Amino acid sequence: MDVAERLADRFEEQRDRLRALAYRMLGSLTEAEDAVQEAWLRLDRAGADDIGNLPGWLTTVTGRICLDMLRSRTARREEPMTEGFDTFVPDPVLRALERSDPEREVLRADSVGTALLVVLETLEPAERLAFVLHDMFAVPFDDIARIVERSPAATRQLASRARRRVRGATPAADPDLGRQREVFDAFRAASVAGDFDALLAVLHPDVVLRADAGTAGGVTASKLVRGARQVAEQAMLFRRFTGRTRLVLVNGGIGALAVPEGKPPVSVMSVTVAEGRITGMYILADRERLAGLDLSGLDLSGPGG
Repeated sequence: MDVAERLADRFEEQRDRLRALAYRMLGSLTEAEDAVQEAWLRLDRAGADDIGNLPGWLTTVTGRICLDMLRSRTARREEPMTEGFDTFVPDPVLRALERSDPEREVLRADSVGTALLVVLETLEPAERLAFVLHDMFAVPFDDIARIVERSPAATRQLASRARRRVRGATPAADPDLGRQREVFDAFRAASVAGDFDALLAVLHPDVVLRADAGTAGGVTASKLVRGARQVAEQAMLFRRFTGRTRLVLVNGGIGALAVPEGKPPVSVMSVTVAEGRITGMYILADRERLAGLDLSGLDLSGPGG
């Protein structure tokens, strides 16, 4: 094996971890892959001769790449065409529900919850980097400080500020998949039956629905809905998907994939459950993003669940 092959093998050993880092930083599977690929290109150009700690070097480089991508994204949001940003739903990672081991699922690198990714999207780029690298990947503040070009003390403050915002905005979700499914099944049954009172009973009074349908021809159908009554009114539309949904894991939590017979998926829904009620609902119906989802391992044949 020559030097180039050894370097490629060493990089592949780090790929999953780097992809998990980039996904948390960007909330986009495609952008995360792009960031990891750029990290490889930079390593290939630099070589490993002068790199004493390759995992640390790759973490720093990937973090820097993601930071640049976030800053570019933030600049674009200042344009008028990005008015619907508050309906953003991150790219979902889908797994088969029946094949899941809940204990193992918690350990998956890509099992970060949808609700947390939505909150991370509201942070400033440097705050997000400091929080993700330190709180999720245990990177020392001295190393993060070099990426954001601030002092370690200032970097610590970035992470602290981000941590407060995450704790204040992220509901205390129930991690038990069995309880999640019980609540979600009750929601689906009430939606299909058109039972408005039953819907209200399963929705938290302050529930928030985010539906990201993307933009086509300059027109967007995305929406942000707050409050149990308002969300229940929207949920009545769920009846359109009767018999065409598959229960799946969405970022480690319960969710559903709507797949009309003989057609590609039309939406992915996930929920956050706390104290027996739904506190957050996230629907991705952007056809372009749905077309890029990895559906391998999912059984989409047969009647809906």
